[in-house]
Amino acid sequence: MELSEIREKIDAVDDQLLDLFLQRMDLSEEVAAYKNEHHLPILNKERERAILAKVTEKSGEKERYAYHLFSTLFELARSRQAELIDAPTRVGAQIKAALADMNEVFPQTGLVACQGVEGANSQVACDRLLPRGNIVYVKTFQAVVSAVESGLCKFGVLPIENSSNGSVRAVYELLQDHNLTIVRSTRLCIRHELLALPGVKMGDITEIYSHEQAIGQCSKFLNSLNGVRVIPCDNTAAAAKMVAERGDRHVAAISSHPCAALYGLETVSDEIQDSDNNYTRFICVTKDPVIYAGASRISLIIACDNKPGALYEILSKLAALGINMTKLESCPVTGRNFEFIFFLELEASVQEPGVLAMLEELERSCAGFHFLGNYAEV
Repeated sequence: MELSEIREKIDAVDDQLLDLFLQRMDLSEEVAAYKNEHHLPILNKERERAILAKVTEKSGEKERYAYHLFSTLFELARSRQAELIDAPTRVGAQIKAALADMNEVFPQTGLVACQGVEGANSQVACDRLLPRGNIVYVKTFQAVVSAVESGLCKFGVLPIENSSNGSVRAVYELLQDHNLTIVRSTRLCIRHELLALPGVKMGDITEIYSHEQAIGQCSKFLNSLNGVRVIPCDNTAAAAKMVAERGDRHVAAISSHPCAALYGLETVSDEIQDSDNNYTRFICVTKDPVIYAGASRISLIIACDNKPGALYEILSKLAALGINMTKLESCPVTGRNFEFIFFLELEASVQEPGVLAMLEELERSCAGFHFLGNYAEV
């Protein structure tokens, strides 16, 4: 048989498949109406399992392909049903409230809480996110959250992720425990240097101070040192400031080049970080749920049952809508063996067709679900 003839037959089969697929989706809508009327859940795992067993039995050596085909059909049908189900969800109410000001442009001014002191990377991120903002410096990430929750500051800026050292787990924990919304993010190229008083040499240094994230990002350099104590502190800029104020020639800080000029220090070494491709992403959070114009990124924290295929079921919902996932990171649940939560980031807007329904279905089907925000990265 010629290739052209084979293709003609494939085209004919494809037409039949499309007709049958549309018929199946129409029937799924009828099922959704019945489930809506009788307050039934969208997922019927027992029936899906029975169909998959029948499909694999009938498919012979092609059973794994048939299995994935029908699994995808089920996911598409559930996605469509989720759009038609009226059952209220927390994320639906949250997004509805946030969309009230969808056409509002992100402001350039406002009072913003920032962990650290002048010269900190968080301060640079503040200036990028809110160019004319007024910064209130606080000592801890918790204090940033408290300043926003109390209404002292409209905005708070926090580091969320580093390209070399992974997610900032303490910040994710705060986002889980407090009802804050991410409204903006930005990425900074981080360049760490070893700073000390003028004239200090490497051999003079017995103590190095910095933030634990910066210490992690310079681990190879620090591990190569002998007889030097490495001491975590609140912030890289705070470390530089402390070295300048102490006046001790045996003490140094891992900080940034601008902090050297700001606090009258000199660079002992500028080749100390593990990777030159070192970026930290910062988020801007608010107390009230707001989605500003141009929002194109969604952040979530989810937990799924500890069973085979649980994460696949979640990811298949994204694949069914063609949503690109830019981050998936697992984090062990404290005090529970072999149980994890997942940090997800998606390239999507809640105003795109099917996205809100997908989020609502995730909330219904996941053991834990936190919608952190829909925002733009600048």
